[in-house]
Amino acid sequence: MTEIESKVSCRPAVGMTAISLQHLRFAVAAGDFGSLRRAADALSIRHSVLSRSIGQFEHLVGAALFERSSKGVAPTLAGRGVLRIARLILDQVDALIETGRSNGGGEAGRISIGFCTSISAGNLRATLVEFKRRFPQVELATVERSRIRLMNALRNGAVDIIISPGRPLSVENRTLSLWSERILVSLPDDHPLAVREAVYWTDLRKETVLLSQYDPGREFEDLLVSKLVVPEDRPKIERHDVSRGIIKSLISMGLGVSIVMESDIGANFAKLVYRELRDGMGTTRVDFSANWRADNENPALDNFLKLLAERYPSPARD
Repeated sequence: MTEIESKVSCRPAVGMTAISLQHLRFAVAAGDFGSLRRAADALSIRHSVLSRSIGQFEHLVGAALFERSSKGVAPTLAGRGVLRIARLILDQVDALIETGRSNGGGEAGRISIGFCTSISAGNLRATLVEFKRRFPQVELATVERSRIRLMNALRNGAVDIIISPGRPLSVENRTLSLWSERILVSLPDDHPLAVREAVYWTDLRKETVLLSQYDPGREFEDLLVSKLVVPEDRPKIERHDVSRGIIKSLISMGLGVSIVMESDIGANFAKLVYRELRDGMGTTRVDFSANWRADNENPALDNFLKLLAERYPSPARD
């Protein structure tokens, strides 16, 4: 047989079984153990099965992968190259399977959570921390927007779930009642009302209340109007096109007071204190709810919802 004929004869025949992952795993095991018999024992298969598989593999790639001797097997030059690539392929396949299992079970992947409240303290912060602890491989994206923009993002799939204060955002979506938070007034530490343990809504009559134009600023304004029905009893309201953090800075400068939720108190500002707001019925609270689309099949969302249901089986009352 000529050299050319020999090379041609080593090429795989048309219609022969393609290279399989089993070929790769068996060859890598033989290379790792340096012995077909030891590799077969480790794989819990017969020696003849392993030997036949490696022979098929060599035929398919058109080259001898191992030098065989009484001492065992050693990869040839071609074999070392093939085994290096085989290991890479097997690693990628294992990663692919693990990714599929993790994503399918919500243990990996991505979830986007929209909100229009603070996460400096409180239940939302604690929930996000706990979710990340349980599912460290899930990419957690947070989006802070106005309620209207969050609804649009939920509708077009840009966010998976919205956590927001007040009434449910839409009857078209699924909702879950969560916790409630106290409403507080933020004051300069030298303000006359700062010496009290609690402040009543009627105490705000002569104050200047600074509110952000962004949510939940508008909701606070509606709440203030509902508590002080007579226009003459209402304080001066200044609306600022700035974030809640800037509002706090303005208050610490002595330019007014503001209304915040309990979750806002985690961000400390110098010369700023918080006092509970009350009316004749006691503490004023606002309820939170989760909103998501019924057709969202994100497994990570399912796990987040299970966590919410576990932590907040019913709206908080205390």
